Amino acid sequence: MKNKSNKTLLSVLLIAALGVLSGCASVTPAPVAAVAKTANATVLRGTGDLGVIIERASGSVQVIDTSKMTSIASIPGLGDLSHASLVYSRDGRYAYVFGRDGGLTKLDLLKGEIALRVIQAGNSIGGAISQDGRFVAAQNYAPGGVKIFRADTLELVADIPAAYGKEGKFSKVVGLADAPGNRFVWSLFDAGEIWTADISDISDKSDKSDKNAHPRVTKFANIGREPYDGLITPDGRFYMAGLFGEDGMALLDMWHPEKGVRRILDGYGKGSEKLPVYKMPHLRGWAVAGRFAYVPAIGRNEVLVMDTATWQEVGRVKVAGQPVFVIARPDGRQVWVNFAFPDNGQVQVIDVETRSVIKRIEPGKAVLHMEFTPRGESVWISARDDNRVVIYDTSNFAVRKELPAQAPSGIFFTTRAGRIGF
Repeated sequence: MKNKSNKTLLSVLLIAALGVLSGCASVTPAPVAAVAKTANATVLRGTGDLGVIIERASGSVQVIDTSKMTSIASIPGLGDLSHASLVYSRDGRYAYVFGRDGGLTKLDLLKGEIALRVIQAGNSIGGAISQDGRFVAAQNYAPGGVKIFRADTLELVADIPAAYGKEGKFSKVVGLADAPGNRFVWSLFDAGEIWTADISDISDKSDKSDKNAHPRVTKFANIGREPYDGLITPDGRFYMAGLFGEDGMALLDMWHPEKGVRRILDGYGKGSEKLPVYKMPHLRGWAVAGRFAYVPAIGRNEVLVMDTATWQEVGRVKVAGQPVFVIARPDGRQVWVNFAFPDNGQVQVIDVETRSVIKRIEPGKAVLHMEFTPRGESVWISARDDNRVVIYDTSNFAVRKELPAQAPSGIFFTTRAGRIGF
């Protein structure tokens, strides 16, 4: 025990010394004290059934094992995690967490610790990882824009300010997604634009003389008022931006960007009284089930159904409240929906054949997120105000297990590493 204590003390002193030597370096390793409970790094294991639960109130995360349905590590010290999201390295070992305070944190899931952390902006709202896994991009509210970092070192390689208009104002960036061809695509909330960036020419080497180290940015203006979020289809072909300022969505064909952006679902709420919006809904590729896309109707107690072959509306499903997440089970047989306040204590399940609600469950107070296991036999649901995550069997809706968590919000499994738009 004495030898172990001495080694621990030596490690702390060594890291402290390195911190002094590094001075004002923007990229820093995590201090040993930041890890309260760590995974057993001596056990040989894969990463395919790991995941992360965000604990927003405490600025911490839990690393979880989805096969054993248990927590294997707790990592504090991640800053403001309200509305935090993350992406995974392609081997599923590292998670890149985007915090609301502008923090970008690289987690080592196998060691259960912070590998690197930078403060890259004043207010960040999410990010994406490139097709080849070499770069991580963060989307920012303040200052508005996108920053691109090397995935291995978190070194900044490109800064793309979201300046628009004659006065050069900066827009909030939303809906950032990766796209085939080593591209990123995102929307500008204040400007009403969609931008794409081709990063194929950016070198991942620290060669400051590399004149090609600039992304090729293409801008699409006048796509609609106040795009609030975006999704890219699972095959990476179509990017959609939901519009908050008007009824409709904007669609960009990534195979043929030269054709520009077209409007879909135009005026879907026409003639109806607008309801106050209690929480902004979220969009991602999880909304696509087979050939149909299920998306939330802004301010309405409805889920809209589109045929992705024509992008025409083919149906609506009445639900209990204003949808926030509309997520298809991996096999596309069911679509699960959670809601904004005051209906945020329940989840409804839509059967895609009948397009009707077949089940209503109550996981707890303030349901914030849902995540399916890779093949969809279970779904994990966070109930923030009850400080728990509830795991359901999706075949019979029975509760399989509950895990304690401090104000849990987002749940992210490593299987996202192999999916476009996640």
